[in-house]
Amino acid sequence: MATHNDLGKKAEDLAAEFLLKNGYKILARNFRYQKAEIDIITEKDSLIIVVEVKARSTDAFNLPQEAVNKRKIKLIVSAANHYLEEFNKQQEVRFDIISVLPDEKGNLSIEHIINAFEAFDAN
Repeated sequence: MATHNDLGKKAEDLAAEFLLKNGYKILARNFRYQKAEIDIITEKDSLIIVVEVKARSTDAFNLPQEAVNKRKIKLIVSAANHYLEEFNKQQEVRFDIISVLPDEKGNLSIEHIINAFEAFDAN
């Protein structure tokens, strides 16, 4: 497996641990619908929270969350709508991003961006 895939998997695992420790219930990981994939779907405070995990080995070029563009948002929203229909979920949905970067010592650090974008940002 390529190094960036290793980092991505490690980042998703770290994000899931972080969410669990902070009271989120994980409903699904790597939920796929057509060309879209949602990294983590959670539930907390009667909300469904769709979490996109982005990791980079460095922030020299841009921050991980900056990779979530309109096209990516459109795919995530489409997959989220499908998830809600498939599992008959009626709750309000929030879209978060968890950004993962190594710190000065090489340890991975997490930034949880709550309500990072809205479904209408996809238009």
